[in-house]
Amino acid sequence: MDINEKVRVRFAPSPTGALHIGGAHTALFNWLWARHTGGTFILRIEDTDRERSTAEYERTIMDGMKWMGLDWDEGPDVGGAYGPYRQTERMKEYTDTANYLVDQGKAYKEGDAVIFKVPRGEQVTFQDVIYGDISVASEKASMNTDGSIKDIVMIKSDGRPTYNYAAVADDHAMNITTVIRGEDHIANTPKQILIYRALGWTPPQFAHLPMILGGDKKKLSKRHRATSVFEYSGMGYLPEAIFNFLALLGWTPGGDIEIFDRDLAVNKFELSKVTKKPAVFDMKKLDFVNQEHLKAMRPDDRRKAIEPFWRELGLSPGSFAPKYLEDSLALMGGRGKTTKELAEFSDYFLEFGPVKSRYTAEEVTPKERETLNKFFASAFAEFGPDIWDARGLEAFAREWCEKNGASLKEIAMPMRFALSGRRVSPGVFEIASILGREECMKRLSHYGFVR
Repeated sequence: MDINEKVRVRFAPSPTGALHIGGAHTALFNWLWARHTGGTFILRIEDTDRERSTAEYERTIMDGMKWMGLDWDEGPDVGGAYGPYRQTERMKEYTDTANYLVDQGKAYKEGDAVIFKVPRGEQVTFQDVIYGDISVASEKASMNTDGSIKDIVMIKSDGRPTYNYAAVADDHAMNITTVIRGEDHIANTPKQILIYRALGWTPPQFAHLPMILGGDKKKLSKRHRATSVFEYSGMGYLPEAIFNFLALLGWTPGGDIEIFDRDLAVNKFELSKVTKKPAVFDMKKLDFVNQEHLKAMRPDDRRKAIEPFWRELGLSPGSFAPKYLEDSLALMGGRGKTTKELAEFSDYFLEFGPVKSRYTAEEVTPKERETLNKFFASAFAEFGPDIWDARGLEAFAREWCEKNGASLKEIAMPMRFALSGRRVSPGVFEIASILGREECMKRLSHYGFVR
């Protein structure tokens, strides 16, 4: 690659399924390199598998990329000077180029198939940006199981191009400068370079990304929970967090920085800094990254992200003022690793029903109930609707307990259960302040803590 040549990279998925984590990782690193260098990011659809490729999967892949914020400069939906961007629309080019190699004696036909003759006695050497110098004898670039040379099919008998041939033809036609893909493609690179040579074309630069392993150190697959980025959306993960987490699989912006936004990633990203060590898809790490992004969100953005999950629980966030919901979520602090979890943990701010389903107050003894009745009678008498605030309530509770020989825990724990239905929650007086005097009285009365 010429140092002055503008970077052109591509993500080339097959529309035979949704955008999975491995594909999203490859797309992200291509996007980062294009944006860091001021280059061009291309979406190319490799749809020659006619039996499995569908327009629906193509849309799903595009939607997954958009959800992650990975926009493309050229592609089937936006066009560009190097189209068409679907392989099924480039069939004539594949046939003409393959026939040219047949005419040159570098390929031959077997029926309707076209086969590339692997040359003997050549050395295929290339410098991978990540893996360094790689050199393979041409006789070993493509081999049968018995060790003999295996010529490379370019066009199948049904007229469809093979991956190794179509990728070469497309990358050359689209002026791709750097091919960034998974390390499982390293074995394909010598085969492709041989085809480049036969056609007299200059190969692009190659950069192979580290393998992604599950927590059990085995190659990531469906058994490692969700694999589609949309599944993570439904599980309550933020697109910013998935972006951040996937960027950390093989790369780091330096120092101790683990939580970052797109702008920082674009600014700091260097392809040469990507490690070749396999990266581990650690769900605990993803939870941590997601939780940090959740905490850092603007109040209105956090509320909008949580609302769908409240609705999933049968709650009605539209019945409340946005400010009330935003204050409720702010009080939750760092509780909840995902938007889904945060919605569940905060359900009591929207409805009393979930509280009643979790708490019955059966363990409260008559003596404890009498103490609670005395306290809340005093509290509701002391604090009207206009001065029902957390600081005042807590100070009053501490003073009352001291005067009446009670502990704050005797008041706060039953109060916490009655208002939230949970043993663990934010400060109970802060909860009471947000719920308001009337709602607190309703809930405490239900449990007989207020006569």
